Amino acid sequence: MSLADAINLALRQNPNILRAQKDVEVTAGIVIQTRAIAIPKVAFAGDYQALQPSDVDKPAVVIGGFTFGTAQSWATQLKLVQSLYEGGRIVSSLRAARLLRERSLLDYHTEVANTVLVVQIAYDDVLLAEQQITVQEASVALLERELSDATRRFEAGTVPRFNVLRAEVELANAKPKLIQARNSFRIAKNNLATLLGISVPRDIFENIPMQLTGKLEAVPYDTDLPRALSMALERRSELGALRKQEALRKEDLVSAKAGYKPSLQAFAGYDAHKSLFSPDLNVEVHGWLTGVQMTWNMFDGLQTLGKVKEATARYEKAGVELDDTGRRIELDVRTAYSNFIESREVLESQKKVVEQAEEALRLARARNEAGTSTQLDLLSAQTSLTDARSTQIQALHDYAVARARLERAVGVNVPAQADEAVKQEK
Repeated sequence: MSLADAINLALRQNPNILRAQKDVEVTAGIVIQTRAIAIPKVAFAGDYQALQPSDVDKPAVVIGGFTFGTAQSWATQLKLVQSLYEGGRIVSSLRAARLLRERSLLDYHTEVANTVLVVQIAYDDVLLAEQQITVQEASVALLERELSDATRRFEAGTVPRFNVLRAEVELANAKPKLIQARNSFRIAKNNLATLLGISVPRDIFENIPMQLTGKLEAVPYDTDLPRALSMALERRSELGALRKQEALRKEDLVSAKAGYKPSLQAFAGYDAHKSLFSPDLNVEVHGWLTGVQMTWNMFDGLQTLGKVKEATARYEKAGVELDDTGRRIELDVRTAYSNFIESREVLESQKKVVEQAEEALRLARARNEAGTSTQLDLLSAQTSLTDARSTQIQALHDYAVARARLERAVGVNVPAQADEAVKQEK
């Protein structure tokens, strides 16, 4: 599994990505509801009523042979209503629907970027743990060789028992580090599998069948802080989502102020009901109807005033959140850039250390065999080589992680296919 394979799998199966996709679907439903105010409504109403004869109100005198008041009645009506004016809420709802959709896509973009980052780090953690096993196995092999040499020399009577004991102690001290490295490898693979949405069978623990093809390497990444800051403020989806949020709060203010204004609708439909002048249920009157209706709450107990105050405060709060997030993103970029510079400098300082440590060990072994140095010098050289190898792979890991964090801070870590999918949705 390459890093690209891991990222693509996470984009399909990671639980956070799946939840974010459902959030987009939820927002799609909210968008439909928001636009509903601008779309005509069709309603059908009907009723049937039966009264006790003693409850029927009839005139005392029959006029013109007509009968008023019946114990049973019915009525039906099919009506189409179109809002013509809602105090600005119709146009505002259309703008709000567009903003909601755009914000949900930006939120999804943010979740994709966060997931890509954690998968990259988890992938590098597995590579680091795997390399640490190699380093510690090499260290144990060197110490086993030294113990074998010390034992052989002791049996030949050329070195004291102390050399054998020292070699045994050094070997015993190295084995726990190998055990820890293997445990870190198991845990790292379990963590990566979880992020990829893979359900590991319960009977698998010692060795998850996951073979990574990537390797820890220092891929160059050139940027400067001013450019990184500029790109972050332009590309970070969190800022884009908050800008949409601020615009939405402004539309909420428009909707709240609409309570001060009248509401006007046009309607048309068809009406049918039982005749009021006949006790026979089969005698009906029917026909088309059309008209306009207006409502205007002249005083609503200060409810609209309260809504306006609430909407105003939320709009101003959104502006504060936008400004604060901008500053936090700048801090994020500065921190990530500083850590990247540190990791690059550490990596540069370790370029030739392993070669030097290997040469030092070779010389120490040659001197020891010639009898011109002590066993302590040889063991020290072996320890230095192990430390150098560990430091080098740790530096490579830290560089890869620092670069990934800087790319996330700048807003350029989303894979091209995911980025393009978001743009198409927009």
